[in-house]
Amino acid sequence: MNYEIKTADKFRYVEEGSGEVLMLLHGLFGALSNYKDQIEYYKTRYKVVVPLLPIYEMSVFEASLGGLTRYTNEFIELMGYKDLILLGNSLGGHIGALYTLKHQDKVKALVLTGSSGLFESAMGTSFPKRGDYEFIKTRTEHTFYDPKMASKELVDEVYEICNNRIKAIKIIATAKSAIRHNLRDDLEQIKIPTLLIWGKDDTITPAFVGEEFSRLIPGSQLHIIEKCGHAPMMERPEEFNALLDAFIAALPA
Repeated sequence: MNYEIKTADKFRYVEEGSGEVLMLLHGLFGALSNYKDQIEYYKTRYKVVVPLLPIYEMSVFEASLGGLTRYTNEFIELMGYKDLILLGNSLGGHIGALYTLKHQDKVKALVLTGSSGLFESAMGTSFPKRGDYEFIKTRTEHTFYDPKMASKELVDEVYEICNNRIKAIKIIATAKSAIRHNLRDDLEQIKIPTLLIWGKDDTITPAFVGEEFSRLIPGSQLHIIEKCGHAPMMERPEEFNALLDAFIAALPA
């Protein structure tokens, strides 16, 4: 998977295809590779946009959910996107929900999968230990129903992050800010079509979190995928894309 990383001002992003904008927001430990199946599947019908969130480039003082949401807003403003289909996983879902709450005129539909914002147990019950490769491997496998999804490349990426002191500090600061910014009292304000896709075996944002999002967002649709963990778009891409297809097809013109 080789995509051109484009730049505009301070922003780095992938933009594949043309047409209606489908924007994909990755999570705290996420990366472009998390959405390879969606990029390939949708780029023939949509303009698929994946901004590379600057989690490790932001200053320690800016490393927060608010800072990343502002960054996303600035990117969308610069690019002039409107009538977005906005999809986010984990922290990316949290950012997408916050952006939508403030800019419902710009978002045509919202898709959340394994989103933080109500409850999350990041990497299990503790932050990965620096220098302990096996511990980090186990915690990364914990993200999925099938531990084989945690490839050596993915484990190595998490290991590198956890052993870089500055990156680790920014991860912790961002995660803490997300926990502080609970969406429970705000979600009823979302009035646009919303799709929720959760893994039944998600141990980070368990299925009951998806049910709570569904209860709080008026008219939202919830689908729970069997034998699936925290990243349904990676672990069950065909089922995930089929659910998204059906949702988009039913949207008002």
